[in-house]
Amino acid sequence: MAPVKVTKICCIGAGYVGGPTCAVIALKCPHIRVTIVDLNQARIDAWNSPDFKLPIYEPGLEDVVRQARGRNLFFSTDVDKAIREAELIFVSVNTPTKKSGVGAGFSADLTYVESATRRIAAVATSSKIVVEKSTVPCRTAESMRTILEANSKPGTRFDILSNPEFLAEGTAISDLFRPDRVLIGSLQTQEGKDACESLAEVYANWVPRDRILTVGLWSSELSKLAANAMLAQRISSINALSAICEATGANIDEVSHAIGYDSRIGPKFLRASVGFGGSCFQKDILNLVYLSESLHLPQVAAYWRQVVEMNEYQKSRFSKTVVDTLFNTITGKHIAVLGFAFKADTGDTRESAAISLIRDFLSERAYVTIYDPKVEESQIWLDLSEACPSMPLETIKKQVNIVHSALEACKQKEAVVIATEWKEFKEIDWETVYSQMTKPAFVFDGRLILDAEKLRKIGFTVKVIGRGDRL
Repeated sequence: MAPVKVTKICCIGAGYVGGPTCAVIALKCPHIRVTIVDLNQARIDAWNSPDFKLPIYEPGLEDVVRQARGRNLFFSTDVDKAIREAELIFVSVNTPTKKSGVGAGFSADLTYVESATRRIAAVATSSKIVVEKSTVPCRTAESMRTILEANSKPGTRFDILSNPEFLAEGTAISDLFRPDRVLIGSLQTQEGKDACESLAEVYANWVPRDRILTVGLWSSELSKLAANAMLAQRISSINALSAICEATGANIDEVSHAIGYDSRIGPKFLRASVGFGGSCFQKDILNLVYLSESLHLPQVAAYWRQVVEMNEYQKSRFSKTVVDTLFNTITGKHIAVLGFAFKADTGDTRESAAISLIRDFLSERAYVTIYDPKVEESQIWLDLSEACPSMPLETIKKQVNIVHSALEACKQKEAVVIATEWKEFKEIDWETVYSQMTKPAFVFDGRLILDAEKLRKIGFTVKVIGRGDRL
């Protein structure tokens, strides 16, 4: 059987992965009709908003949607119609870490993946290629295939592919335009290879063929977890070294610069910080831990668990530095936290280090003022409520204030904490900030973005992650 020529694509899930990925596919493949569906009416309304107030912030995304929406890119809540019409269906739904039951705190919750799969089986009246786009544990495709085959109508067949995303939030659009690689996993049957070729032909509209890698289904699923685990491991490694630097008087910037010159290591992901965040790194490593334990590989599980434990240690170490430096107590003190997103150029707050820091400050009964250029106020309140379950929101709101500029956040504060590396924080008028702060004025740079010497000349006491006070 020859590979199917794809003319209609359906993407189930209009979030951080499905939205940008399929918007770019629509832009690059004007001959393919792409429909992104979601049961969340408010989210679809935002994607369809006349003023392009999209539900997620990603540099370059609005321009892509402006060019393709209404031409061959559509957003809808009519899931069944999109499933019926498409030859190829991306399943791009959320797979959060389980909060209860077997594997709680480690394994992925596949509720949304299963319900999407069952919906496809119930609605489809013709054969489909079903593409697993969400980050999932190894062998999830097998479960999807079992569900689809058990519920398929006569004359319909389903081919399952794994096509993990390797996007970095903040650069997702450029990552999609010029990917390092596109990975497609399939069963190594003729039908599986044909389905793989159908998807490869879609990407080949703009991605060079030598960057489209075709592998086995299980290798593809594991490669996604492995890539994120290796990247997170590098961050935890450099953060572990930053603790040694602070204790010895070494400078982590100089250390990472020196080791990054080694061509075997390279310079990327060697920037010390208050800790990694985002929807993927921690979730994927915990998934790997759970997978390893399930396969009776306890030493492997312990190895990867340590990457997450080092990340948690880095966050708690930084908040302790703030307390220790402010004369061993922050009770009743006023602290500005600049940044709430887990990194710059995104509005995503999932697993953000800022949340952990603020939770620690609140537990010490400090007053916190937050400024972030992209995160919505409602999201900040939601995240803080989840992080501090024993505190009613009314109590949190008595201790936390959200403002709309960095200068406003810093006014009359004892300390400023840099939690996200937004470019605008490098360009703050620190002379003005100093004149309006309570003295002595402290700055804690958790992202290595400030000129510490310049700030010290102004009069600040500056603490930088990965730099000791010894000369």
